[in-house]
Amino acid sequence: MAKVNCWEFRKCGMERGGKNAGFLGACPAATGNGTNGINGGQGNGRSCWLEKGTLCDLIIEGTYASKEKVCSSCTFYKLVEQEEGKSFVGYSQRNVDSDKSSISF
Repeated sequence: MAKVNCWEFRKCGMERGGKNAGFLGACPAATGNGTNGINGGQGNGRSCWLEKGTLCDLIIEGTYASKEKVCSSCTFYKLVEQEEGKSFVGYSQRNVDSDKSSISF
């Protein structure tokens, strides 16, 4: 069974060519590759919480650090955490740079 990416789960239409992508542009979760493959996702699709500037509910989320509280309580985050089990990459498995705007592993 294919793993669902955030834009598929939320049905937001913010992926490339999606129904809402023309409004603010496609979401970095769907277009970025900084965390490609993490948690089995396409692009940043199953690690959207690790990408700054994602478009959750058509609202541009801020820096990585500012998203932690909101994202860690998200139903999609919890779904991926449950599906991935011990191999889940969430907030506790990252290194944040000094300006708290990007992550690395």
